[in-house]
Amino acid sequence: MHTIKGTVSKIKVLKLSESPLVRFSVDGVSCLIARHSLNFLYQVEEDSELVVCGKYNSRNQLVVRKFCVMAKSYA
Repeated sequence: MHTIKGTVSKIKVLKLSESPLVRFSVDGVSCLIARHSLNFLYQVEEDSELVVCGKYNSRNQLVVRKFCVMAKSYA
């Protein structure tokens, strides 16, 4: 498992379903989340500080298993 801490940017919903597939970037690292994506969309905004934990797939994207919001942006 790899852990990355940084600022969130480029949040985009790729697939709408019961558990949406969401793509975002953390300090330039491309990330995907599906497991807790509804909670992610509710809690995270662009420019929020975030810690993510997951594994890399064949396209060198981090597939997120866990995340924690450290600080929200209040802009």
